Amino acid sequence: MEKASNNPMHSAPRCLARTRSGTECQSPAIKGRNRCRMHGGQSPGAPKGNNNALKHGRYSADTLLLAAELRSILRRGLAALD
Repeated sequence: MEKASNNPMHSAPRCLARTRSGTECQSPAIKGRNRCRMHGGQSPGAPKGNNNALKHGRYSADTLLLAAELRSILRRGLAALD
């Protein structure tokens, strides 16, 4: 007689990530997602909207303009010393 399996994890959808060998991950996916806990299923993802756009302002237009002005002043000062 065969033993019936009523483990709910057997019918759970599987992770869609690929392993390094090219096979599919066999772990169950997190509920409502396509990846398991080891492949980013618990991560909510990046912030919505434009929240990641500005981190430090190093390359903002204002900073680049200020750096160009400072280089110009420095060049003129060094030229005056010669």
